[in-house]
Amino acid sequence: MHFPSPIAARAAVTIAVTAGLFCIAAAAAEGPLAHRADLDAETRARVAAVIRPTDDFSKPEPFEIMQAGAATTRKRINRDIFSQSLGNLSFEQERDFKLGNGLFRKLWVSAPSSTQASDGLGPLFNARSCQRCHLKDGRGAPPAPGETASSMFLRLSVPPRTEEERRLLADKRLLRIPEPTYGGQLQEFAVPGLEPEGHMEIDYTEIPVTLAGGETVSLRKPSYRVTGLANGPMAEDAMVSPRVAPPMIGLGLIEQIHAGDILAHADPEDADGDGISGRPSMVRDSATGEIVLGRFGWKASQPDIAAQSSGAFNGDIGISSPQAPASWGDCTEAQAQCRAMPSGVQARLGDVEAPDPIMELVTFYARNLAVPRRRHVKDPQVLEGKRQFYAAGCASCHVPKYVTRKDAPQKEQAFQLIWPYSDLLLHDMGEGLADGRPVGDASGSEWRTSPLWGIGLTETVSGHTQFLHDGRARNLLEAILWHGGEAQSARDTVAAMSRGERAALIRFLESL
Repeated sequence: MHFPSPIAARAAVTIAVTAGLFCIAAAAAEGPLAHRADLDAETRARVAAVIRPTDDFSKPEPFEIMQAGAATTRKRINRDIFSQSLGNLSFEQERDFKLGNGLFRKLWVSAPSSTQASDGLGPLFNARSCQRCHLKDGRGAPPAPGETASSMFLRLSVPPRTEEERRLLADKRLLRIPEPTYGGQLQEFAVPGLEPEGHMEIDYTEIPVTLAGGETVSLRKPSYRVTGLANGPMAEDAMVSPRVAPPMIGLGLIEQIHAGDILAHADPEDADGDGISGRPSMVRDSATGEIVLGRFGWKASQPDIAAQSSGAFNGDIGISSPQAPASWGDCTEAQAQCRAMPSGVQARLGDVEAPDPIMELVTFYARNLAVPRRRHVKDPQVLEGKRQFYAAGCASCHVPKYVTRKDAPQKEQAFQLIWPYSDLLLHDMGEGLADGRPVGDASGSEWRTSPLWGIGLTETVSGHTQFLHDGRARNLLEAILWHGGEAQSARDTVAAMSRGERAALIRFLESL
């Protein structure tokens, strides 16, 4: 099978859009995609036609195989496929990508040490490097019985108790109130001389579900508890939420989806009556102070990759950076011993443990991890599964495609037809998946729609098939059957499918 080169593919997508090889809607300033100031009126109409949902499932859509446009990687599929750079980076950009990869994999050590450039771990932490959670840049998993969690942790918070806390939440200066003693997340590791905060333990209860035709599936419902708390009990009203590390691919392209394209799918009051009411997560950009759209993280609580990276460096590893300057990481004022431990700040390097260009290179790495090309797009079963996906209503939230901003700061990510299969909005997913822990605009039962690109390669990269925010689903069908709330109708449609229809749907998802 012939695939176009990345440059040729990008040119083809560009030509297809600009030359009008697809149906073209009438162009007008107040017409389709009027919010796209990066496009002229004619191009807006053409882009609107390109991203319109298909109704032809007899063959693949144009360029569907290149699901990240010219940035799609065409490297051989193996365990390293999520660690490849965009397919259209220059030689110089490849150098920065590799430098960023080195920092992403770097093991930080406790201070003081002889390796001064790596000082600053913790004092409390969940991992010693980014790679330890995002193994092979893929999906994390819950710990097996008896294991210490390495790619999953518990978020912690409490309801607001004072007018000041309520004001900070309303003003979005904070998105949640940390648990007073243990902070924003439970850290299961600590530097020498300090006790870890505690350990997460998970119990599962099996729930049988009968599908059409008599097929039975068992779902495992998790429950969480924390043992060995080092600083006494948590607050009685503490809220916990488990999180596995999500895959890293395609983040830079998601960053370049025009906010208006995402907001166009929002329907908070369900005005169209279709039962789907996606809501945007609006957050405060810590760099500019402005209220902007959140699009990263399980609750869409981060606006961009730089903020997401700085937050993870500080919360997960305990490394300070210009955007998150606390050298003690997530240690609270109640953890005086933790705050008194040596930090890795060195005067010759500045006021933080990971000054620029460290964070710039790590962010560049995260921004330029590529999405693999689709597989089996012409397979009749895949096409039938795609039809079932649309018919069940899955595409209402898992929005298939976008064309990225033409004025993207990095030209390799500009004006690309991409297929992330997400609206990046918050949706009520029902009581079954609720964590009962609000974060910013997200209620305790709302989650951001997860992108699906690359989901079929989870076992190849990560060695498992555990999905959802806490890895409770052991395969794709279980993940679908956990959907509730706004997705209840789609879930019920899948449950009512024949065995063959469900197999086709799963086959389609595995091709992404």
